[in-house]
Amino acid sequence: CYNTCFVLSDEYGHFLVDGGGGNTVLSQLKKAGVDLMDVHEIFVTHKHVDHIMGIVWVIRIICQNMKKGTYQGEANIYAHDEVIGLLKDMAFKLLNKKETQYIGDRLHLIEVKDGEKKTILNKKVTFFDIHSTKAKQFGFMMELDQERKLTCCGDEPYNEENEKYALKSDYLLHEAFCLYDQADIFHPYEKHHSTVKDACQLAEKLKVKNVVLYHSEDQNIENRKELYTKEGKAYFLSLIHI
Repeated sequence: CYNTCFVLSDEYGHFLVDGGGGNTVLSQLKKAGVDLMDVHEIFVTHKHVDHIMGIVWVIRIICQNMKKGTYQGEANIYAHDEVIGLLKDMAFKLLNKKETQYIGDRLHLIEVKDGEKKTILNKKVTFFDIHSTKAKQFGFMMELDQERKLTCCGDEPYNEENEKYALKSDYLLHEAFCLYDQADIFHPYEKHHSTVKDACQLAEKLKVKNVVLYHSEDQNIENRKELYTKEGKAYFLSLIHI
């Protein structure tokens, strides 16, 4: 609820984005029906603990299974320079040599720069700096086919410098920390976050077809989908996904 961890899946495989919560990411993948042994592409947006700590566990389990022969092929983990440095440091300090021997051999920690393109799940992906006010953070745009695209803005409000990526996205993933009428309770602006109203007004302005709201508070879990959808539809006329 409090981070942007998700998996994009299609006939070409799985693309894991972020991994917060320590080893909880392993059970969450299992609940989602995603076998980590089938995950070969991973992206880490930034260094905050609710996004990066589970990736150490992902590295550990993948390397252990490489050793056992139960993980086939190679694994790629993409991130900007600061995150790659942290992952290398944590992995080599926390894991044993039997596990780290695969880092740089079959498990690749790949630094990406602002505007750099990669091919992931047989699709063109462009990574971009979201111009965070806190930790350095990257988002990405994935070209789903010749006409459709998906844009992930990270876990901070959209920056106009990234308009070329977000404009007319078929799917825009954007944080919505809380309902607008609960801003006095959760203080999203003090944390440099948005409300549902803000995110949906933005999606309407950018002519987005679908908006996915995430990175939200967890006190309204039971009724969150209903509450967020109701507020969002007042400002965004297309589809809303919570």
